[in-house]
Amino acid sequence: MISKLPKWAADLTEKTSSIMFDMKILETVYISPDIKKIRFEGDISQMNFQIGYANIIRVSDTEFRNYTVSYHNVRDRILDIIFHIHDNGVGSRYIDKLQPKDELRISIPRGKKMYDETIRQQFIFGDETSLGLACAILPILQKNNHQYQFYFELDDENQNVPELLGLENYTVFSKKNTFRNEQWISELPIFNTDEWDAANYILTGNAKSVQTFRKVLKGKSRGNISSQGYWLEGKKGL
Repeated sequence: MISKLPKWAADLTEKTSSIMFDMKILETVYISPDIKKIRFEGDISQMNFQIGYANIIRVSDTEFRNYTVSYHNVRDRILDIIFHIHDNGVGSRYIDKLQPKDELRISIPRGKKMYDETIRQQFIFGDETSLGLACAILPILQKNNHQYQFYFELDDENQNVPELLGLENYTVFSKKNTFRNEQWISELPIFNTDEWDAANYILTGNAKSVQTFRKVLKGKSRGNISSQGYWLEGKKGL
């Protein structure tokens, strides 16, 4: 779905679309000042949750944004989404104001699958916007006995968020444009062993970081690479 529509079209999409479902907020919690987790309740029995899929939420009269579900339970009718509230964007303002008992509509998940269960080594890279995907894939990796690593580039105030979310086998890097430097990326520990040469690589988050990391990987690895830029400085509704 495109990120912006005329108000009449957005109204029609949200109210009459067969892919949008009514949800109610059960609880909200700030993991950090700009990381907010929200638990929603509603009928999610028709939703197909896959690693790499995202749900659409209308965040203004004319705009929609994509968000990744971090946890779901069809029997209990609940799903969690971890939001990164940054700058003063329309999506951030909308999410920041949401409170328990608020009601809204959320779409079914759509996107491209990024997880290949046949590959033993799984490597996941991202930033604050990728934390939901990381939380969603962790129990799958554990259940299927994968070898896995998470690399996160995070703002200083979010350095401890992966620990608070219960993530494991992760390395946190400061968000200082390091993942825009091809030479620096090529010297990361992941490239110092042949063990990860044929891994399944999942790259999400900042589009420039994803693009640079992907370029290095294509020159150094035989692995499967799935990538999706979630946001880009100066660009709305990526």
